[in-house]
Amino acid sequence: MPTPTSTPVPVLASASASASEPISTPALSKTHRGLLFVVSAPSGVGKTTLIRAIQGSWPDLRYSVSCTTRPPRPSEQDGVDYHFITHPEFIAGIRAGRFVEWAEVHGQYYGTDGDRLEEWLAAGKDVLLDIDIQGARQVRCAYPDASTLFILPPSMDVLTERLQGRGTESPEQLARRMAAAEREILEAPWYDYLIVNETLEEAIADFNAVLRASHCTRAYRAAQLKAFLLPKALP
Repeated sequence: MPTPTSTPVPVLASASASASEPISTPALSKTHRGLLFVVSAPSGVGKTTLIRAIQGSWPDLRYSVSCTTRPPRPSEQDGVDYHFITHPEFIAGIRAGRFVEWAEVHGQYYGTDGDRLEEWLAAGKDVLLDIDIQGARQVRCAYPDASTLFILPPSMDVLTERLQGRGTESPEQLARRMAAAEREILEAPWYDYLIVNETLEEAIADFNAVLRASHCTRAYRAAQLKAFLLPKALP
């Protein structure tokens, strides 16, 4: 989602397993809720490429597509890039509490459909949200147990080089993006995990490590652990 101007398990074959190998979520009780992962990063860090690689490794991971009222661009597909909805529908959704986070950006609305998110989590599906720092704070308030990840560049100089390498930024646009990146990175300390995208391979490995470790916590394994700890029924 654009930065708003106003804001209202897996078992790996080995440590060197290919990032493209599908990873299955361990079988658990049908009543087990899914895990929520929230990812943020400054523009140009490589978050989109990283997320696509993770989706290829975790076929059971659901990716939440944001809703927006802005018109679709020629290359965009409804339900893939965004869910394109009308202003009245979005306003009605705000009033009904449909969005777990939302923002108004240059007269257009963007938000995460909380109904779909809750549906997936209740069904035991893990969900990945790709949202900015303001949206991440709203989600954290609604879901305190969510795992938050912030993707960092190796340095600000490297980030500048990556943005320049796109060939799409004017000097003025580059300056604005770098200033925004500095502000966003100041928010990184409150995230649970910090991944430095120096090389894509290492960043993918770190991201996979976070997902895998999240499926090994005591809270996540509580239902399985309970079966071992409860006294056996008398004959």
